[in-house]
Amino acid sequence: MTLKMDVLLPVVCLLAGLKFSIAAECHGKPDPNAQQNLNPIWGGQVKFLREVKNGKLYQAGIAQDAFYVVHVWGTPYEMGYAQGQLLKTEANLFMNSVWRYLEEQVIQAINATLHFQPWFLKDVADFGLDAALDLELTITRPYTGRYFAEEAQGLADATGVDFKMIERIHMIGELTKGDCSMMGAWGTAVKDPNSLLQLRALDWNTDGPFKDFPQVTVYHPNPGHGHAFANIGWTAWLGSITGFNKEQLAISEIGVAFPDKTFGHESRFGIPFTYILRDVLQFDKSLGEATERMRNARRTCDLILGVGDAKIREFRGIQYSAAVANFYSDIDMEPTADWHPRIPNVVYYGMDWLCPGFNQVLARQIQANHGALTPDVIIRDVVSIEQSGSLHIAVYDLANGFVYIANARSSQETFIRLNTTELFAVSPPTGVY
Repeated sequence: MTLKMDVLLPVVCLLAGLKFSIAAECHGKPDPNAQQNLNPIWGGQVKFLREVKNGKLYQAGIAQDAFYVVHVWGTPYEMGYAQGQLLKTEANLFMNSVWRYLEEQVIQAINATLHFQPWFLKDVADFGLDAALDLELTITRPYTGRYFAEEAQGLADATGVDFKMIERIHMIGELTKGDCSMMGAWGTAVKDPNSLLQLRALDWNTDGPFKDFPQVTVYHPNPGHGHAFANIGWTAWLGSITGFNKEQLAISEIGVAFPDKTFGHESRFGIPFTYILRDVLQFDKSLGEATERMRNARRTCDLILGVGDAKIREFRGIQYSAAVANFYSDIDMEPTADWHPRIPNVVYYGMDWLCPGFNQVLARQIQANHGALTPDVIIRDVVSIEQSGSLHIAVYDLANGFVYIANARSSQETFIRLNTTELFAVSPPTGVY
């Protein structure tokens, strides 16, 4: 498909100028009438559905709050192929729906839901959508592990979905901005001093197909190719924006639309952030290893990332851009402002770097429950009142072996509790195929 320049050039100019015409901080804030989330947490057993060579399919939860839990084993190609075998219909529907949605968003430039980078829209105007995404793939490929393409090829071979489409869709994280929230709490902030509690709330578009294909994919790579990890996302989604691993590391992420000058510059030349986050989950065993990976990476866009290590009960918020990788604890958390107060044994960010309205409410709810924070309290009194997590939410309590996940299927989410020890102990298929 080729898009005409006369369709998009006015949009490109508008968005390029937007950076200079908007205020220096976001003006959104939670609804003052936000209610507690009093829905019971589902804690039942996952239901086995079927298996193939190198893959098993389960379902967690019930009714509209249910989602698939997919386990895959082997090489990258084998893991991609197994997921494709298990969910061929769903993968086709999701990938084709995302592609159509992406086309519509670019053509109409409806950036209230997908805030495209202005330079990407200019590339589309000049070259067409396919070529613009292929350019991103070419730019980022030298910094990206080959195993991503190998897994995508396995998925394509099993489903019949075009390999190039799969690759192109996975560039979407680099090209859009999502408003999200995160928190890490430990020590005096939590009820159980032996735990680390971590929040990852994803606020992204809910009018597209993403909400209809929620999935947790649990990877069991061959020895020597990393360790087991769980990717919280959607069917056939290979990058990581939410997830945790067998080594008790977990990730959080926020797109930054309102940076300050300390971020420096962005770049298109580097590893896509969804891939570096997956590398953290697949290969890193400690917060120190994850820190070194990000510090030494060829980074790209403005983000706030979070990594928690439940083994040592430490969490770091990371100011991330092509120019900087700054790691913050509760003692030195930035930015400093009256709407973003430092709280003992807590690091938190509400919706953006400079976003007073959401950060104030998030801080207030954390302070009101300081010393009594549990997963239930975070779900009931923190994230529900701050009103973050329109697409999905994860609350990690990995020291105690649990993760709580909710997806955008209803007006107020029901959380599904999964036992992380049991997830990583699932045995591979033993049948003859």
